[in-house]
Amino acid sequence: MNPWKGLRGLPREVWLVCASTLVNRLGTMALPFLVLYLTEARRWTPEEAGFGMMVYGAGALAAGPFAGRLADRLGHVHILKASLWSSGALLLVIPFATARPMLFALIFLWAALTQAFWPSAMALLADLAPPEQRKAVYALHRLSVNLGMAVGPALGGLIAHHSYRWVFWTDGLSTLAGAVLLGLLLKARPRAATPHDNVRGASPWRDRQLAFLLLPFVPLLMVFFQIEGTLPLWVVRDLGLGSRFYGLLFTVNTLLIVALEVALNLAMARWPHGRQLLAGAICLAFGFGLTAWATGVTTLILTTIIWTFGEMILFPAMSDAVATLAPPDRRGEYMGLLSLCFAAALALGPWLGVLAYAKAGPRAVWLATFGISLLAGLALARFRSLGPAQGSHRA
Repeated sequence: MNPWKGLRGLPREVWLVCASTLVNRLGTMALPFLVLYLTEARRWTPEEAGFGMMVYGAGALAAGPFAGRLADRLGHVHILKASLWSSGALLLVIPFATARPMLFALIFLWAALTQAFWPSAMALLADLAPPEQRKAVYALHRLSVNLGMAVGPALGGLIAHHSYRWVFWTDGLSTLAGAVLLGLLLKARPRAATPHDNVRGASPWRDRQLAFLLLPFVPLLMVFFQIEGTLPLWVVRDLGLGSRFYGLLFTVNTLLIVALEVALNLAMARWPHGRQLLAGAICLAFGFGLTAWATGVTTLILTTIIWTFGEMILFPAMSDAVATLAPPDRRGEYMGLLSLCFAAALALGPWLGVLAYAKAGPRAVWLATFGISLLAGLALARFRSLGPAQGSHRA
């Protein structure tokens, strides 16, 4: 079976959005190295660096309720361009902030502007292709994200070894390059009407089926975002394996995604959402839980492989489940709430993880990730999609 067969026939605009994302992600390194930047370059304590991560998450969280609605009203392409231009420019400024309040303010604003990108991109991609191609579209977009991530954090590890300022500047320049590409090439065309387009859906805030889906997803994301919080402390500070090896773990993660995610999700295309979400949660549980005993290069790479399979299974299934629930006129808002879950988990996960890491020790944190992931996965296993919202009282 050709693993790329499901990508044939996708609209040209889908490829352009994904190309812009790829260019942007090739320079993504500031967020993965934020904790190390604050602890090593700024000489903050782990607790203070964890709070800095919480500020980033809070900025994304603050933008979450508005980004999707704004995209629905002003146009997804306009919000995409504004997000890339503004966040890229801000990344060039952040290293010049010397006062702590100013740095916190810039981190908060950076997160809010970055957050506006995701609901716009996910809604636009759904608009550009018919429903039967949606899984392939989301797989391609994640492929572009993770192909870039195969380079960005690893390059960031090399750059951080010499200068943390250039970590931010490289990230900013790649974001601006993605904005240029999007502006020059993308002229979004209207999506062909579907049978559901005359139905105006209820607010996602009143969709109980969506709440049933997203609430267990947040703790799973909090576990996953330990890659931004406790994992770099475990790898770099406690095990002494260095920032370059930490960046290499992202390369292992993203190369697996590039090689396997499209084929994996096409093979699972007929699986019910609940079963696929449970399978992803189980992989996260074992990947992060076994990190308690991962003290060397080989074992850390092995656990990275396990939780990477969880990511490959879980995230496309969740995006497709939310897209299935969303009425066409509310797609940005629904995707905005999904992005809000990521923001909430990013605000709380690394911060609480670092606090627990400092108080209870690393092994307690990794064992806790095992239990949390399993419980959340069992809750998600009961999810059954009923399709786009027709009203506000779906169970």
